[in-house]
Amino acid sequence: MVNDSDTFFTLKGRDFLTIAEFTPEEIQTFLQQALDMKQLQKKNIPHPYLNGKTLAMIFEKSSTRTRVSFEVGMYQLGGSALFLSSRDIQIGRGEPIPDTARVLSRYVDGIMIRTFAHEKVEELARYADVPVINGLTDTHHPTQVLADLLTIYEHKGTLKGLKACFIGDGYNNMAHSLLEGAAAVGMDMTVASPEGYEPDQAILAAAEKRGAENGCKVGFTHSPQEAAEGADIVITDVWASMGEEAEKEKRLHDFKGFQVNEELARLAKDDYLFLHCLPAHRGEEVAASVIDGPHSAVFDEAENRLHAHKAILKCLMESN
Repeated sequence: MVNDSDTFFTLKGRDFLTIAEFTPEEIQTFLQQALDMKQLQKKNIPHPYLNGKTLAMIFEKSSTRTRVSFEVGMYQLGGSALFLSSRDIQIGRGEPIPDTARVLSRYVDGIMIRTFAHEKVEELARYADVPVINGLTDTHHPTQVLADLLTIYEHKGTLKGLKACFIGDGYNNMAHSLLEGAAAVGMDMTVASPEGYEPDQAILAAAEKRGAENGCKVGFTHSPQEAAEGADIVITDVWASMGEEAEKEKRLHDFKGFQVNEELARLAKDDYLFLHCLPAHRGEEVAASVIDGPHSAVFDEAENRLHAHKAILKCLMESN
């Protein structure tokens, strides 16, 4: 993987709203920056690329990994981060998003937001004069998927040509961003979901088109067995995401047969890699023997949130 300085320059000042908005070369640059800074951290070499910079972090959805990784990441990059819940700022009391965007742009050097509707992130970015990073919406989770791609690359030594599958809710931010990420880097990706839980058709169609352009196949099936057959990477997520807890009993019924367990995993390659963005519900979407087994890289994946997020911050916010 080669770091392209010209590509790095194209990322400065940009927003990070979806994986689909970046070229393969730009995604490679993010990943190389993450690998480089991971090595610096392991060797205890300071890397204050964002010395004196400040990131505003707006949380309308709670988080463990997103908050800690961005806050620690800014500290390690020499900057600082402000945690802002909807109870702490006026956006939670009806202030228009354009006003919040304009005000924060005069105080900070970047904004990360974790919220519900993707349209809110888009509106914030439209009116902000500083980079806006999508820490999660109901539709997309691009920062997590960048960490997933980093983890896959570290374990497999490549991305292009691999076969991955996502077993679970196809109308899920992870499924959508995985489809987009795989299509961008040339990795086959199949999402398997029960009827009624298919991916957003516009996102799926765009990913299929881009995948064909990049020499890979992305698609959808109702059969978890078909998706898992010969897979290099098996991925899942909770069946009831934040905001869907009231549907839990219905989803437990609807997703029967979609658990990633030893029987399903046997259809994947012998050296398959298991990923889950966490938190996980053992005994529901994944068997404990899989997530805690030898193929699981979920804690490498969780750690890589830090390194991937530092790469995003550096690429978008570094001055020089």
